[in-house]
Amino acid sequence: MTALGIATSQRTHLSRSASDVDRVIRVSTAIVVLAVAGIAAYVSYWHAYAVVREYGETGVTASLEPVTIDGLVYASSMVVLYAARHQLPVPRLARWLLALGIVATLAANMAQGWSHGPGGMVVAAWPAVSLVGSYELLVWIIRKAASEGPGDRVPVADQYGPQAGRPDHEARINASAVAAYHRSIESGSPLSERKLAGMFGKKSRRWARNRIAEARKSGPVPA
Repeated sequence: MTALGIATSQRTHLSRSASDVDRVIRVSTAIVVLAVAGIAAYVSYWHAYAVVREYGETGVTASLEPVTIDGLVYASSMVVLYAARHQLPVPRLARWLLALGIVATLAANMAQGWSHGPGGMVVAAWPAVSLVGSYELLVWIIRKAASEGPGDRVPVADQYGPQAGRPDHEARINASAVAAYHRSIESGSPLSERKLAGMFGKKSRRWARNRIAEARKSGPVPA
């Protein structure tokens, strides 16, 4: 086996190892985030339930109203996630409702601890803070996983460039990027350098600029 072959094999092994570590980090973090979110949602629900009961609601209404508060935070966060996954602008309504839901859940929890003074308010508000934070962390993890789809990232080989790493793989990525830019032109929504780089797990806008230049030189690609 040649030195180049050995080096390529080592880089491939390191790349796979790095990918496995990333996967373990994502899965374990998602599990912890979901556990924290579940606990925080449970505590936050009963805090809000106590406040709703105190202000006159009873029966089914008192049981369901707290769900609308934390549910609003969750639904708005999912809309933000959907927009990020599909590279769409986040609707203003989603941003406003997310902010409104966060304020509402904080207010409900703080109201429950009001009778115990500032310390009680802080303690009562903590589950709401944990819940909102957990939602946003989970959204971030899913967004990153979506933007770095399988086969898009080559964390080790990319550091060595196309001549020393995996030239065939790099050539395929470059060709795919050129084709993707052609398709975006045909659809009437040309990709920006940042979006094109992100689609293929690249951080360099210069790389994207070079692919765009190649696409413009080569002209339209036959269907």
